Amino acid sequence: METIAKIRRLSLVQGKSIKAICRELKISRKVVRKVLRSEETEFRYERKHQPYSRMGAWRETLDRLLSANAAKPQRERLTLIRIFEELRGLGYDGSYSSGWRHAQSSAADRGSAVAEAYIPLSFAPGEAYQFDWSHEIVLLDGVTVKVAHMRLSQPHVLREGLSARDAEDGVRRAYRAFAFFRGACTRGIYDNMKTAVDAIFIGRDRRYSRRFAQMCGHYLVEPEACTPAAGWEKGQVENQVGLVRERFFTPRLRFKTLEDLNGWLDDKCVA
Repeated sequence: METIAKIRRLSLVQGKSIKAICRELKISRKVVRKVLRSEETEFRYERKHQPYSRMGAWRETLDRLLSANAAKPQRERLTLIRIFEELRGLGYDGSYSSGWRHAQSSAADRGSAVAEAYIPLSFAPGEAYQFDWSHEIVLLDGVTVKVAHMRLSQPHVLREGLSARDAEDGVRRAYRAFAFFRGACTRGIYDNMKTAVDAIFIGRDRRYSRRFAQMCGHYLVEPEACTPAAGWEKGQVENQVGLVRERFFTPRLRFKTLEDLNGWLDDKCVA
């Protein structure tokens, strides 16, 4: 899905040719044509038969060998082939590819430490937006609502929307915000919320959830996740949360329906 989103952005936003996209992403023209002609944001393949993996009973043993190997000095570390040979010597009779996939997954988990990275704090008009959530108390059948904050980085325009916690409602809030702005930016800056980010790797590398990646691919938005515990990287929307709480939600609001509340927020944003 990330590749599909990159193809769509390169073609529809940057206007690059199919040949140039193939060279940049190192994929075939057939794949690029399929994405651009279908206008789909994801393609699914369902395996009819899932074979039983022999690695299941040997995962702990392989993890132990990998951890011991990683603790050795650089010059004394064994290659994955050598580790696989040791595992075969202990009685493992499965394939090398199964062990390789598990080793790659373990390496990604071990390498998920935070690296120094940053997001530029100066933006061109319409280049990026910043997104955040906040919890507010509204007299709406006695529930606590979750507010979606989206703010254009330049010019500074805010949009508020009320939402539940799930990813489906998060996508609907993004749709309402883009309709309010009458368009979408080329980049979206988010924190590492669970509805968007499935895994955090080194630096800016992330594995995004399918629903979130599909939404970004549809609107041609390139997502950027902040460094964990570095709220200043989207400081505009972080400051906006406190400002909106003071101006809009104090004293407590009272509405009959969620639609009435969203309509009132639309009027406040315009004002």
